[in-house]
Amino acid sequence: MNLENTKAQMRKGILEYCILLNLSKKPSYASDIIAEMKVAQMIVVEGTLYPLLTRLKNDGYLSYRWEESLQGPPRKYYELTPQGKLFLNELDQAWGELVEAINQIKNNNL
Repeated sequence: MNLENTKAQMRKGILEYCILLNLSKKPSYASDIIAEMKVAQMIVVEGTLYPLLTRLKNDGYLSYRWEESLQGPPRKYYELTPQGKLFLNELDQAWGELVEAINQIKNNNL
């Protein structure tokens, strides 16, 4: 089995959660989200990010606003909706349960 492929699949599985965590701090422009994800070594490209942002918006978890830019066209800033904040809280709980389960499996198999 290819390690890089497995790691990519693991990242893909938590990408939505990471993006919502990112947006929970402040409204962000897509390029800023990509840059912050890159710093965290969660590489994401525009072709992956924009459809995910659109789906999250259509599901009611995100909203956006247009903001004028001094360096080009207006920018679309995304932010969590109240429903998105609730969803993120549920994902936080699910993440904690998953980490706990994995740690239990690791500790029982040593």
